[in-house]
Amino acid sequence: MASHSPVAERRKKQLNLSMSEVIPFALCHVIVLAAFYTGVTWQAWALCVGLLVLRMWGVTAGYHRYFAHRTYKTSRVFQFILAFIAQSSAQKGALWWAAHHRNHHKLSDQEGDLHSPVLDGFWYSHMGWLFDDTAGTDYSRIQDFAKYPELVWLNKYFLVPPVLLGVVCSLVAGWPGLIVGFFLSTVLCWHITFLVNSLAHVAGKRRFETTDQSRNNWLIAILTLGEGWHNNHHHYQSSTRQGFYWWEVDVTYYVLKALSWVGIVWDLREPPARVLAEGRAIDAAKKAARKAARRGEAADAVDAGELEPVASIG
Repeated sequence: MASHSPVAERRKKQLNLSMSEVIPFALCHVIVLAAFYTGVTWQAWALCVGLLVLRMWGVTAGYHRYFAHRTYKTSRVFQFILAFIAQSSAQKGALWWAAHHRNHHKLSDQEGDLHSPVLDGFWYSHMGWLFDDTAGTDYSRIQDFAKYPELVWLNKYFLVPPVLLGVVCSLVAGWPGLIVGFFLSTVLCWHITFLVNSLAHVAGKRRFETTDQSRNNWLIAILTLGEGWHNNHHHYQSSTRQGFYWWEVDVTYYVLKALSWVGIVWDLREPPARVLAEGRAIDAAKKAARKAARRGEAADAVDAGELEPVASIG
């Protein structure tokens, strides 16, 4: 999926990898191989699956739908908990993540977008951009949350949550708990999250005509608990719900909805009726066009003698 656009070539030439960040990232992948020596227990697998789901939810509900887009409201205490859960995925600080994501939406698939697969190809948008002079937090883009000193502290010491989680995993399930429960689930969470950047702008279906190439991808939606409905999201960014219709599975939204029933979160934003109606109309028009095309192909086949016309009954 590499791009050969002039923009992509310019960015390749200007690539300035920070080895102090690349090396730890690479080592986390290598450490997973230690499972062949430590062995794997059912407790370690349970930790791996459980922490993968929990932290993926933290990324989607915390980093993305709360800190980046403010699609719902919650208390100061729970917003700290959200940031802590999200940061346990080792994807840097909540303020760092949200500030960079806001920049992505402002310039999506245009010059200045930090991770556009359309402009930069698969690998750069998947993970290369993370090490290309992007270590700093642009606090000017996240002033609404930078006013909370506890979030600024957590953003500065972003390794505190994952380190504490790693210690807990080792105490609960020993070396297998650390290697498989923590490191394997961390690496999986990274790459599943990164798929939204690297694939959801090139693979899938476009319902809405947005200014970028965002697409809906059901498989990415399943893996990321709802983030794969990316074209929906780019069309109406302020909605908590990204799977706009009942058949678009959005686990993150379901959990947030349940939390709203007990007052932990509130004011969840829904896609407005006009947006839902627009989407249904587009889907219906595309379905009708496909049916018309199939009828046209069948008629052409009959005219060409490839198919026998169906005799009417009665």
